[in-house]
Amino acid sequence: MRSVTPGLPATDVAAPAERTAVSASRLAWLDALRGFAALCVVFDHGSTLVLRPVREFLYHTMDLGQFGVFVFFLVSGYIVPASLERKGSVREFWISRAFRLYPMYLGAIVLSFVAWKTGYGTVRNAGHSPAIAASSALLMLSNLLTGPNVPNVVWTLSYEMVFYLLLAGLFSWRIHARSGLYALICAAGALLLGGVLPMAWLVHWGRHGGPSPLTVNVTVDALIIAGIALAMAGKGMAAKIGATVAALTGLILATINQGYPHPWSGLTILALMFTGTLVYRAEQGQVSKLRAVWIVGAVIALTVLAGVWYGSHGVHLGDQWRAQWITSIVGAAAVFGVGLTVRKRKIPRVAAWLGLVSYSVYLLHPLVYNAYRSTPMYHHNHGTLAQILIAAALVAVILAASAVTYYAVEKPMQRLGRRVARWRRTEATARSE
Repeated sequence: MRSVTPGLPATDVAAPAERTAVSASRLAWLDALRGFAALCVVFDHGSTLVLRPVREFLYHTMDLGQFGVFVFFLVSGYIVPASLERKGSVREFWISRAFRLYPMYLGAIVLSFVAWKTGYGTVRNAGHSPAIAASSALLMLSNLLTGPNVPNVVWTLSYEMVFYLLLAGLFSWRIHARSGLYALICAAGALLLGGVLPMAWLVHWGRHGGPSPLTVNVTVDALIIAGIALAMAGKGMAAKIGATVAALTGLILATINQGYPHPWSGLTILALMFTGTLVYRAEQGQVSKLRAVWIVGAVIALTVLAGVWYGSHGVHLGDQWRAQWITSIVGAAAVFGVGLTVRKRKIPRVAAWLGLVSYSVYLLHPLVYNAYRSTPMYHHNHGTLAQILIAAALVAVILAASAVTYYAVEKPMQRLGRRVARWRRTEATARSE
């Protein structure tokens, strides 16, 4: 894939909220999955610089970057709705999301521009259209608007944001528990509509007399921000309308205005995320496990078929790509299933720790690789041993930088977010009394 990123996310790509010793142990398997997925993405991008023979061998049948982000999406689908329902408040949910994701996201953008200005990185044409870049990045929707993905991996955060918008909208109407139905609808949509859905439709419309890209971006930002604000501050029908407007705006973008990678990708990703939610509901006894198994199997079959069919008859992506698509979806589901199976066993600390720093790993590793690409060492021919040592050194730098940003940025801001959420809750309670 061109520029695979999550987490994953994104992903709920950040660590779960407020942990006791028991909850930390209970969720360690999710951290381990996040850490594993992040390393797969790190290898995906790093193997274009060093260890290319290993990449060429593996990528005959497996795209580790694509596989990694699919794992991220399943994990997000599992844990993020649980967080919203545990809080029971759309206001607290959005406060938590903002403090959990934005500080490191904004930091990565700033570091990308610093690297660009100093000759150690790229911002992929963001410098040519700063207003468009800023307006598309404001809500993490760069891949669904007209701006560049800076750094390149943030394209997945666009789908994370759409999922959050949908969750908040469904929760506002109290129809959020039908996760299996939503997963099936998205998977069927990927198969039935994947060949006719346009890419960057609003951009093309603008080129033929429609609104300019900047106008589209500002309009989308205004609709979503107003919708979220109304959902957070309003009550009753007003809050529902606000959440619905924001959710529908995001869903429209994910179906007709994707910039990357394929027309069926948005619905496929949403199907996987709702599948993760379904697994959570089955584990909690909200849905029968037999029903969940059948729905999971159907979603996997439909999304696999969508990619194979349109990859053969639509954009003609080739046998290798189709094999990678199959192994990415099936492999991600299998790995998630293994994690679920061993969730009650003791997870190695290092595996859980990798999950804690995985969001930073995800966002920072392209910057480290771009910096290496800008050095004279990159342009030399290296033997196998030298390549192994360089790869190990790069990963060590990535992990060290990610540890610094997690403990200096992510963790303190998460703590602050919890205090703000508690303060808002106390304030709301006082007003009601």
